[in-house]
Amino acid sequence: MNPRTTRTALAAVLLAAALAGCSSAGEKDKGGPGTARAALAELPVKKAAAKSGYDREAKFGPAWSDSTSAPGSGNSCDTRNDILARDLTDKKFKSGSKCVIDAGTLADPYTGGKIRFERGRKTSSAVQIDHIVALSNAWQTGAQKLPQARREALANDPLNLVSADGPANMGKGDKDASAWLPANKGFRCTYVARQVAVKKAYGLWVTEEERDAMRKVLEGCPGETLPDGDAKGVALR
Repeated sequence: MNPRTTRTALAAVLLAAALAGCSSAGEKDKGGPGTARAALAELPVKKAAAKSGYDREAKFGPAWSDSTSAPGSGNSCDTRNDILARDLTDKKFKSGSKCVIDAGTLADPYTGGKIRFERGRKTSSAVQIDHIVALSNAWQTGAQKLPQARREALANDPLNLVSADGPANMGKGDKDASAWLPANKGFRCTYVARQVAVKKAYGLWVTEEERDAMRKVLEGCPGETLPDGDAKGVALR
């Protein structure tokens, strides 16, 4: 074989190897089956729609209703108390009630601190129930096109709800992952995975900035699994 033929053959082998490496890296970047990274790679990427027309109660139903459209609901307890019952430890129910939580302790996922919850006009706000994907964000990323019952399910789906420090929740507002992440870095992978799961379950999209922020978080936990929609079984970590 002459030198030119040898060089050509070698170049072809090297090119094939390089292309294979790029393909492998691309697949790796998407994440393995069942991971949040894989699900994120499949979400549509679009610009946020206008917020016009958004109205929490009109478009997503009354706050904390026991929506029979939400997974795991229909137990006659309002959603807020369902989530408190799921997330608090040492909880005490109001005398004579199987639903209303009077007190308990929250290992707050957003700050990493512990909060003693006591029901009352001046104390209940210390622990708030946050929509992991904010409803106005959902409205701007596809929820406008969902049927009313589906939007109400999203608003009451425990997959999208978490008990959290009141001030931290207020600071988050309706921001997406590109503008706000929990101060508790140990919860960020779970937080983003939950956001991805909700967006996938309800057919929502992400903006380019949101996707990039989510991807950056998940790069630090490539094996983070995608939570399923088993409402009552979504545990904090």
